[in-house]
Amino acid sequence: MAPPKTDFPPIRACLFDMDGLLIDSEDIYSLVTDTILSNYSRPPLPWHIKAQLQGRPGHASDAILQSWAKLPISPSEFAAQSDALKEKHFPSTKPLPGVPALLTSLKKVGVQLALATSSNKRNFGLKTAHLEELFRCFQTEKRVLGDDERIEQGRGKPAPDIYLLAMEMVNVGLRRIGEKEVRREECLVFEDSVPGIEAGRRAGMRVVWCPHPGLAKEFKGREELVLAGQLGERGVVDGEEVVPGWPREVGDGWGERLESLEHFDYSKYGIKVVA
Repeated sequence: MAPPKTDFPPIRACLFDMDGLLIDSEDIYSLVTDTILSNYSRPPLPWHIKAQLQGRPGHASDAILQSWAKLPISPSEFAAQSDALKEKHFPSTKPLPGVPALLTSLKKVGVQLALATSSNKRNFGLKTAHLEELFRCFQTEKRVLGDDERIEQGRGKPAPDIYLLAMEMVNVGLRRIGEKEVRREECLVFEDSVPGIEAGRRAGMRVVWCPHPGLAKEFKGREELVLAGQLGERGVVDGEEVVPGWPREVGDGWGERLESLEHFDYSKYGIKVVA
């Protein structure tokens, strides 16, 4: 195994997932799903199944859930029940520890920020309308949502498209003011999900994995495989561009795991914070 790469350029752009990373909505998703499962005498959703749902667009995660749960209702009825519960609970989301301080510090020193979430526009609004000050850090044009028409059907996470689009929106803004565009190696992806980490690695970007404690327990002993993007389902895709950090290897230095965003080390990524 080759030694880990250490000669990275400073990070100039941070691209963030949202659910379970910035806000506590993953726990609400669990509450919603377990409520419906209980109504049909099904057991609570286990983490080895939930891990497959995280980070994916709604239609993809719903298909995986239905395949496991085998509920005696149609997909449309499941969606209707799920939407009603989400509408009730999503407006109670809260920022996760360390998030407000991290976003504020990055913005203060001029690091470019973008959002890349699989949440659709409706759910994004339900989760964030009461957190306007927090999400003001992300300019509207730098928010890429799961139902963005520029992302082809079937190309949600773990495909890299959403992060590549988020980087492009950052570069649109930089070109507008005559500044140098960011390169993939200058982007840092923050994720809580395994498919999301794979998406970031496939995009040729460095990654920070900050998983839910339940997910961390599920992948105990396999953390380095997650950071290398080697636990995904996509394999080698014909025609997929060869990007920086390819091939992805265990311990290659492109990824880091954190228990909380409170522990983010700015200096490790060449970011000089202002006291």
